[in-house]
Formats: sequence, C-alpha cells, structure tokens
Amino acid sequence: MQKIMIIEDDPAIRNELTLLLENEGYLPLPLENFTNIVEQVLESSPHLILLDLGLPIQDGTTICANIRQKTKIPIIAVTSRNSAMDELLTLSLGSDDYITKPYNIPVLIARIKAVLRRSSNLQETDILTFHGLSLNLTKGTITANNHTEELTRNELKILSHLMSHAGEIVSRSDLMDTLWYSQIYIDDNTLSVNITRLRGKLQNLGLFDYIKTRRGMGYQL
Repeated sequence: MQKIMIIEDDPAIRNELTLLLENEGYLPLPLENFTNIVEQVLESSPHLILLDLGLPIQDGTTICANIRQKTKIPIIAVTSRNSAMDELLTLSLGSDDYITKPYNIPVLIARIKAVLRRSSNLQETDILTFHGLSLNLTKGTITANNHTEELTRNELKILSHLMSHAGEIVSRSDLMDTLWYSQIYIDDNTLSVNITRLRGKLQNLGLFDYIKTRRGMGYQL
C-alpha cells in the first residue's frame, strides 16, 4: 500500500484528504506536528507528499526546498495560493505538481496517480544510456568519454524524457508538460534556456549536436 503524507494545518481539509486517500486505497499519513517536518518525512518515507504552503511555523515553499535537498520523494503542493509566481516558485524549488484550492477531487486523484506513476517509472530504471551517453537518474549526472557533468532538476527531466523517447521527435509542448505539467503561465523562452544549458554540458562531454532541433516539430536524439 502506497503511503501519502498530508502536510496540512487545517483540520477539516486534513481529515477530508485522509478519508479521500483511504477510500482510494492509499495509506494516509496526516501530519499534526509542524515542527521538524523534514525529519518526520525522512522517518516515514512516504511515496508522495501533499504539501500545503500556508503552514503555521515555516512557509511551505521553504519546507518544499528543504525536503528536496534531502530526498526525491514526489511533492504535490495543494494550496489556496493561485498566483503564477507562487506556482513557478514552488515548482522551481522541487515540487512535482501544483494544485489550487478548492480542488476538484477527481482531478486531484488523477494528479496523485500520475505523479506516483512517474516516480515509479524513474525508480525502475536508474540509468539510461543512448549513443555513448549514460544518464544516472538517482545522482542527476551524465557521463560520456570518461567525463561527468551534474544536471539541474529541469535538465534531468528534459534529458530523461528525450532518452526515454530516443529516435522520436518530442514536441516543445510535450517537454513543457513533462517539466511543469501545465503550459499556463510558462514563458516559452524558459524551455529554450534549459535546452541551451543542457547542450552546453553535453558539449563539455564531447557530445556535439546530441540534441537535434527539428524545426517546427521539436527535438530529437
């Protein structure tokens, strides 16, 4: 049974989420003590975290960043904050998805299942290889020609998605969905910047033109 930790200070919402997750066959771990949250996460080792941003002792965005420094457990921010900046900040700090309150229950469950599925797929294969390049998903590194480079979270997601679809043309919209699960509020230039930086690291390994641009269609390995 998959464990889902609920970090929510509103008792009514916390109880609602607990009942909802139980009905869906998950094991909910509702948190009621909001001190030492990161330590509680590491001790419980949940498969997924539902994280409210408006917590009483420490802001949820800070907690998100602190959790991500210690573990790759997937995080879904469930919050009443609905500004684009809050969403972008939370995703950039390591959240895997972002859902605003009041949430649509079927949509929330669908998002939970999607994030758990993606996480499970990553855990099944720790290393991807293609045309002389090895991508270590656990360490977030790429290796070729006896040299290694570290990737950022976004670079890792982009390259792992491209390597999982090696030989296929992957559209920009598909990559943006992979990164942020929503193209709303996302500046198209942000993806271009990440691709450029990733290409630079590949070139440092002696891999030139590894990611090809297919004009009007997307990218291809």
